Amino acid sequence: MKPLAAGPRILIVEDEPSIADTIQFPLETDGCLTECCGTGGQAIELLEKERFDLVVLDVGLPDMTGFEVCRRIRATSNVPILFLTARSEEIDRVVGLEIGGDDYVSKPFRPRELSARIRAILRRVSLPDQSNPLPPATDDTNRGPALSIDQQRKVVRYFGERLTLSRYEFRLLEILASAPGRVYSRSQLMEAAWEEPEASMERTVDAHIKSLRSKLRQVRPEIDAIQTHRGFGYSLLEEL
Repeated sequence: MKPLAAGPRILIVEDEPSIADTIQFPLETDGCLTECCGTGGQAIELLEKERFDLVVLDVGLPDMTGFEVCRRIRATSNVPILFLTARSEEIDRVVGLEIGGDDYVSKPFRPRELSARIRAILRRVSLPDQSNPLPPATDDTNRGPALSIDQQRKVVRYFGERLTLSRYEFRLLEILASAPGRVYSRSQLMEAAWEEPEASMERTVDAHIKSLRSKLRQVRPEIDAIQTHRGFGYSLLEEL
């Protein structure tokens, strides 16, 4: 198997040493550089000091839940996060994605399958979208004084305030902003924003839209910038 290019750094947050070893071995075989820790607090400290390309995050940690760790990471960083958990209920999956996770794998898992999911996330992060069926935003897109999107720098400003968005939140907003007022169905948004839309669920789109809407409302609570069209999909408010 061809190693991952450039030796991406992976942080494995797992309190069971045997499981951490099971994750670590195929990743290092693929050329990744890995570091392991067993608590959420240690993970947060490491991410504050060092740069990682992806985090494998167990939900059931001894000091705090992986969901709480993800929330704290998302306050300052867009590093990709893959949740690892013994629970497989859809509600857990949706919660994980809603708060900024990029993927979700349930235990028990096949190490090579996990490694493949990680490679897919890293490809989505590093490669430009070459198959977007919807019109992309320009490199420096301004939607009046309220919203500006710098596609090259992946920076969004809303009423002058910089937003911290996950890559899917960024991509969804970019798509909606490409044609304010146009209604996009969930399937259209999945096709445009996800590299592998067949592996996603419509609920995943809803979860990311909910999170994105919340971040916009934190800046301007009185404005509902993302409109829900029941039975059809979503649109960006035509005049912000």
